[in-house]
Amino acid sequence: MTEFLTTKEVAALLRIKERKVYDLASSGALPCTRAIGKLLFPREQIEAWLASNSEMPSPSVETSKAVRPDVFLGSHDPLLEWAIRESRCGLAMLFDSSRDGLERFAENDGIASGLHLPGRKQGEWNTDDVRQRFAGSPVVLVEWARRQRGLALRADLSPLPGTLAEAGGLRFVPRQQKAGSQIFFERLLGEAGLAPDDFELCRETLSEQDVVQTVAAGKADAGFALASLAAGFRLPFLPLGEERFDLLVDRRAWFEEPFQKLLAFCRSAAFSEKAAELDGYDISGFGTIHFNGG
Repeated sequence: MTEFLTTKEVAALLRIKERKVYDLASSGALPCTRAIGKLLFPREQIEAWLASNSEMPSPSVETSKAVRPDVFLGSHDPLLEWAIRESRCGLAMLFDSSRDGLERFAENDGIASGLHLPGRKQGEWNTDDVRQRFAGSPVVLVEWARRQRGLALRADLSPLPGTLAEAGGLRFVPRQQKAGSQIFFERLLGEAGLAPDDFELCRETLSEQDVVQTVAAGKADAGFALASLAAGFRLPFLPLGEERFDLLVDRRAWFEEPFQKLLAFCRSAAFSEKAAELDGYDISGFGTIHFNGG
């Protein structure tokens, strides 16, 4: 038995293409060394790496939880939902909220999760929560888009507030506590010296689409929403800040066909044109790695 494996032998062992072996090696995910111009992989370290990254269940873990299903979890994003459909990548969607997505991802309920959770420091997004829960796991946090957020306001509301402080007292439609938008909004309230009970709170909704629909129907005066959704319902919009929406992805699933098909579509002209149509979207940082676990 040889001490080192070639790229071809590693590809056969992992049942992946040689190109993927090179990608894993260049990212530092696979232990390797370079000799006389070619990559060599220490057999013992590769076998240890394979064991540590194995998705085979232990006797106490149900087999159904061993392999992640091709499901996208977490927070909803209009551009992401559109891209999953249009790419025909075969991924199912279970969008609820950022924290729900983190919990389900930790339980192997999907291959990826959309997140927009503010960090401890101003301008930080998602990395605090991901590092806390997945520092030793084979996951990647990649930027999807930066999105403008603010108050979607009732069309006939008068006078329109010019600041968040001026919006106090309005009938406001909140989201559930696990939603990244609600967490961000309550942080902005604190910075403005306000609290949720400074508003007349309506019944909470479980989706941002429902927030904007409730305002558009005149059942609420305001809701914290994306600029793109407010524009879609032709509602007045008070911008309050920008957030970063990231994708938390299982590293093994990253190289499989469904996610690769989605990524390929996101490099198309159709994707860029769709993003340009959405108010308040910036995809210039798309693909930036913000955290690499394991």
